[in-house]
Amino acid sequence: MLKQTLQQKLLQKLSPQQIQFIKLLQVPTVSLDTRIKEELEENPALEDISLANMNEPVEEYPDKDPDDTFNEDDQPGELDEFNVEDYLQNDDIGDYGSGQGGGDDDDDRKEIPIAVQNSFFENLQQQLDLLALSDKDFLIGQQIIGSLDDDGYLRRPISSLIDDLAFAQNIIAEEDEVAEVLRIIQEFDPPGIGARDLQECLLIQLRKKDQENPAIQKAINIVENHLDEFTKKHYDKLERALSVDSEELKEIVNEILKLNPKPGDSGAVAGKQLHIIPDFHITNNDGVLHLTLNARNAPELRVSRSYQEMFDHYDKAAQKDKKMKEAVQFVKQKLDSAKWFIDAIKQRQQTLLKTMNAIMNYQYEYFLTGDERKLKPMILKDIADRIDMDISTVSRVANSKYVQTEFGTFLLKSFFSEAIQTDSGEEVSNKEVKKILEECISKENKRKPLADEKLTEILKEKGYTIARRTVAKYREAMGIPVARLRKEL
Repeated sequence: MLKQTLQQKLLQKLSPQQIQFIKLLQVPTVSLDTRIKEELEENPALEDISLANMNEPVEEYPDKDPDDTFNEDDQPGELDEFNVEDYLQNDDIGDYGSGQGGGDDDDDRKEIPIAVQNSFFENLQQQLDLLALSDKDFLIGQQIIGSLDDDGYLRRPISSLIDDLAFAQNIIAEEDEVAEVLRIIQEFDPPGIGARDLQECLLIQLRKKDQENPAIQKAINIVENHLDEFTKKHYDKLERALSVDSEELKEIVNEILKLNPKPGDSGAVAGKQLHIIPDFHITNNDGVLHLTLNARNAPELRVSRSYQEMFDHYDKAAQKDKKMKEAVQFVKQKLDSAKWFIDAIKQRQQTLLKTMNAIMNYQYEYFLTGDERKLKPMILKDIADRIDMDISTVSRVANSKYVQTEFGTFLLKSFFSEAIQTDSGEEVSNKEVKKILEECISKENKRKPLADEKLTEILKEKGYTIARRTVAKYREAMGIPVARLRKEL
């Protein structure tokens, strides 16, 4: 028999407003504009005050002072009139900004022109078009170019290319035919294109150099017969194998180091520019730090007065039919959504400033000087306790936000570090230890680089007692290879 019981449970659930705030908090500044435009397009009850007067010049990256507060009662500019009758007669709501003073023209005005340039594969295709090839060889060449990876290597075996040609283009090709077309493509620019491994890539580039130069001849010998010793920097073995002294070997090695191991990305790298928009600016005014928030984090949004007046009008109407009730419900939903979004933006702004201000005060000496040795040990809990917020909130801010200082732009996460205790009992940041390691390695004799054991001894002499494996961990985190691979002639 089924028994029914009554139970009470205490559950913690996030409201839709809290979920919206969390999502907005972790959005970086560079993506916040897009998120706001999406909301403006979806919700006609939400308006951007900056679009009210299009004739006034708008600064692209103004700073907003932390003391400035958002005022919803600001006097509006000239706004589009909302025709209630049109709203009732049409079910579809047009995109925001479709009328006078819309956002499309503003977007066109702010758009930054992008230089038109051919891609890596288009450049190869143009070189292929200039050759006098048969139709079959031309199609084989297109298949080879399309099979190259981003580094410019052909990592698919020729047998697989033959199968691709047979199944995709109904072309029956022999292995020597594909190999001959591949040899032609390997003559294209940039040098090294179409190689099947690193050794072949380097040899293609070396064979395009002056073959009368003895250094080039011996460099080819090294790549062909002693590549393993070269990559492991066993220079003493190379000197014995080539019967050369250290100076001659240095000249030969320099010729190899000039080569490009990834010829495919040589043209693409120029187009890949990392553009970081800082969320905060910190300036030093005679020893006093001043924090400002990028104004993109505090857009001037407000609820549409036309929608509000329309809602008040129909809410007070004496007679309400079904269509009228649906209209009132729709307008109320859009108004509530607009208010929630504005509140979430305001809360985001306050949380960002509160968190960054706590980080700045905690690391005050560092932000004054820019010296990483001034960084204090700091974990997420330290900041969370100061601002009385959850650790997850601090983590969302630190993992995606940048601050611009007088000595560079940094991710907030980079200011957090673990503590290491010195011989005197003082706790210092592991960033300080990494900085000392970097300085020691930069000043070392490159002919006899410092091993991890020697670096450990140097740190102990300076009062930092840490294990050799910890030194290796820090060195790898900084992207510094082992001593043998740092060796130079």
